[in-house]
Amino acid sequence: MNYDNIITAFNQGITTITINRPSKLNALNKATIKELHEAFKQADTDKNTKVIIVTGSGEKAFVAGADISEFAHFDSKKGKKLAKKGQELLFDFVENLGTPTIAAINGFALGGGLELAMACHFRVASNNAKMGLPEVSLGVIPGYGGTQRLPQLIGKGRAMELIMTAGMIDANQALSYGLINHVTAAEDLLPLCEKIASKIARNSSVAISAAIKAINANYKDGVNGFEVEVSEFGNCFDTQDFTEGTTAFLEKRKADFVGE
Repeated sequence: MNYDNIITAFNQGITTITINRPSKLNALNKATIKELHEAFKQADTDKNTKVIIVTGSGEKAFVAGADISEFAHFDSKKGKKLAKKGQELLFDFVENLGTPTIAAINGFALGGGLELAMACHFRVASNNAKMGLPEVSLGVIPGYGGTQRLPQLIGKGRAMELIMTAGMIDANQALSYGLINHVTAAEDLLPLCEKIASKIARNSSVAISAAIKAINANYKDGVNGFEVEVSEFGNCFDTQDFTEGTTAFLEKRKADFVGE
């Protein structure tokens, strides 16, 4: 597909989605959110895509936030609709994808940008990256899952402080908090993400999808994560990948997974 605000590329099992609004520091507007939804959906349904990487164009920003000009005049009804639709269309959608998704944070990840990164399954950042949820400085709160995912990742106290101060943390502090998995030089960011993605791609995509579902279940109200794990564990036994994986192990060879 042709997009106005993003660029997609495929190489050796990896689909890379680049948010391409450098003049706006890759800020998320409605059109970009819709295009991201379509790109993630297309990659997730493509059997050749084993891992998705999302990043921002340029050297300054992953995503510097939401496009404030689009909602500065909204009332409460429109604000609620904006947050609900955005969460359903992009942020919750990404979190629950069966295809593992890595956020390659290449600069500022603020507001909706950090919320997008947190919706991904894990995060890698360049050493010049800055992260934060500055919404309270605008008289509003994070609306795309930030108040929920940030405490899950770094703990309630740290999340409270970061949100209430509207402050930013650098990549090393984000690493120490557990917000990101790795820090690297800017020029090594995508190569590192691709290296991790290649390791993931060697494993069973069916099992990985089941693992994502089981892990996410622990963070959903009213859902018993252990029961979901038992169910997904059992389901794996009926897959070709399980037969291939166990047979390859017993035959002392590398498994050749088909993703079924």
